[in-house]
Amino acid sequence: MVPRRFLSGWLLWPLLVLSLLLLNASLTFENVWPTPKIRAPRELTLSVELAVCVLLLAVAHRWAGRLVQRALPALWVLLVAGHYLNVTAPGIFGREFNLYWDSQHLGNVAAMLAWSTPWWLIAAVAGAAVLLIGSLYLLARASLTHVAAAAERRGGRAALAACATLAIAIFWLQQLSAAVPLNVAFADPVTPAYVRQARYALALAGPAVVTPLGASPAFDADLGTLAGADVLLIFVESYGAVTFETPEIAGPLAASRADLDAAIHETGRHVMSAYVDSPTFGASSWLAHLSLISGVDVRDQYAYTSLMASRRETILSNFTRAGYRTVALMPGMRQAWPEGAFYGFDTIYGRAQLDYQGPEFGWWSIPDQYALAKLDALERSRAGRAPLFVVFPTSTTHAPFGPVAPYQPDWPRVLTTTAYEPAEVERSMAFAPDLTNLRPSYTHAMAYEYRSFAGYLRAQQDDPVVILIGDHQPPAAVSGPGASWSVPVHVIAKRTGVLDRLAAHGFQPGLTPQRPAIGPMHALVPVFLDAFSNSED
Repeated sequence: MVPRRFLSGWLLWPLLVLSLLLLNASLTFENVWPTPKIRAPRELTLSVELAVCVLLLAVAHRWAGRLVQRALPALWVLLVAGHYLNVTAPGIFGREFNLYWDSQHLGNVAAMLAWSTPWWLIAAVAGAAVLLIGSLYLLARASLTHVAAAAERRGGRAALAACATLAIAIFWLQQLSAAVPLNVAFADPVTPAYVRQARYALALAGPAVVTPLGASPAFDADLGTLAGADVLLIFVESYGAVTFETPEIAGPLAASRADLDAAIHETGRHVMSAYVDSPTFGASSWLAHLSLISGVDVRDQYAYTSLMASRRETILSNFTRAGYRTVALMPGMRQAWPEGAFYGFDTIYGRAQLDYQGPEFGWWSIPDQYALAKLDALERSRAGRAPLFVVFPTSTTHAPFGPVAPYQPDWPRVLTTTAYEPAEVERSMAFAPDLTNLRPSYTHAMAYEYRSFAGYLRAQQDDPVVILIGDHQPPAAVSGPGASWSVPVHVIAKRTGVLDRLAAHGFQPGLTPQRPAIGPMHALVPVFLDAFSNSED
């Protein structure tokens, strides 16, 4: 605590100014993209919450000392933490952090990062966080004490109240109209964000929250154009429009993408591509999966929960009625998946069922190339089987994008315990993601996916219809500020009837999608069913 003589002598006034500057800075800093770092704003910016706090201490000056001693410093720490989340979450993830839903996944995120971060760095970060919170509390308490001391004096109280009232009035007028001539910049207040977080939680605690859902498409296609071909619906994790539209990402991917394009044509196949808009950005892949499989727009966890509680049909229902066996290939599934009951897959291959015995490459451990090879061994190589509809969410390109397995051109070897040479594994493990610059790791992981898909096509003797679709853009730390929500979708096949119908819906020949996006992701369901059907509309 500051000595009492500083609170009553002439030093009170310069200390008051310094305290106000520190308190204001603690609620107006900006994010340094694409890192979790912060910096001072580029122009003078005010915090309306500081103005409210100053006005409170001036009006309630008789109790100001007790407020500073008991409540305000802890409240200030919460405000600073909220402001930090407000500015860094959009910068890193590309969307607001939902405290209720996202916090449920923090354990998995922490475990995932532990694979790619040395233990000493994790311990150092945790220790620094504790030290920072403690220091912030003490600094807030000392600064608020100076404000409270100034508010005990009549002149100081009047000046503080007048300045705070003026700031609040300007902020309020700016909210009413953008034409307010007073050019004063304010940081986004933190309190509304906490109110939104509380509403998220209270909504679920309230009586039967129901999110209105759109109508389901008609799952009555005859699937005749497929003529019994397998359909592989592959959700490519974090495969976004930035892989084509951001030069710093598209350039390093040019060679591996050209290899995939060559594999398509070498094997007598063709590809049609388009952009669609994902219902999510940077994370929450399951929203995209459910949107495409159900044909219903699922943009938040409330809609997801409502749809999961329903008995609606999905595209799997259509394929099942047509005699298909439905398979979920999920190498990233490390725990129970109750949602599988809603989808109604005939079989689900999770981590345990895939029985991977090789080196564990990061938190997800199972390389996507292995998962594809295992799918063939478990299902596609069976004689006299029913046609397959396979849903495969990949995991190799999941943040933090490494380490990545070496690509193995000898596909039969992929399923052995000696799939890779020790030197290859050592090099792959040494390629650790730089958490302050994830673009190199992202492009490295995406190049592996392109090579794996190219090799898989070359290894196939039959004619599956392969759908490659991004579930969402990579986090904003990779995509950049203000990136679109568009993702590529490619349909690779030999069946020209399927491809011609896709062209009628806006798909273009080739591996490079063209703008504009043809629509939201869930609207692809009737497009696909029409392309797979013999019926003429």
